[in-house]
Amino acid sequence: MNDPGIASVERELREQLQLADKPVGHPAETSLLSPEQRREISIISASTASRAQVNAFRNLRTRLLAIAGGQSITTVVAPVSKGSGGSFIARNLAAAMAFEEGRNALLVDCDLLEPSQHTTMRINTDNGGLTDYLDSPAVEVEDILYETGIARFRLIPAGTAPRPDNEYFTRFKMRLLIDSLSYRYPDRYLFLDSPPVLGAPDARLLSHLADVVVLVAGYGRDTPEAIAEAAANFDPAKFAGVVFNEGV
Repeated sequence: MNDPGIASVERELREQLQLADKPVGHPAETSLLSPEQRREISIISASTASRAQVNAFRNLRTRLLAIAGGQSITTVVAPVSKGSGGSFIARNLAAAMAFEEGRNALLVDCDLLEPSQHTTMRINTDNGGLTDYLDSPAVEVEDILYETGIARFRLIPAGTAPRPDNEYFTRFKMRLLIDSLSYRYPDRYLFLDSPPVLGAPDARLLSHLADVVVLVAGYGRDTPEAIAEAAANFDPAKFAGVVFNEGV
């Protein structure tokens, strides 16, 4: 039997997310970073000198677009272990997705204990981030969407340090947020920067919210056994493959 109280809460949350998402759309960046500034924060641009690096991310983007089949998708980028470089791959994969007009990228920093995206990208997060939104009804979606200085690329930072007793990624509000952010706009591609797979269940929990999983292994760092153990955490139907990262 359905609980009418739970159904009422679900309706209210859906309405809040829909109302909050309406004015967001795809606003233009007020100030764009120069190629040099992008190099300083380890984000590729179409004019990056290292074409091999740019083309590597373009190839990853092409594979994801083929999987997407013309639809917006949510991709978890999960490092095998700490130091594998998952955040670097997630950030630049999102940037590559935003190269072309008609595609927008949204990166969500889901490494709640050791977030790095807002620091690396030098973004002031006075309005909070993901945990603040999930913990407080007063925080709205548009409050936590930040410009990155890159056209068609937005960031949701991790937010205030999480309370240890909270299971953020299993909350119904988290599911609604991801659904709203990824499916409301057909040209928006959502990337979830995950904590390391080994040692905690968070990456596996995030994969339940996503369409695709990309595993990041540190080249010469993560053993074949560790990579196989990490890959076994995910639904094979969602598993897009392993990216070997030579640097963080």
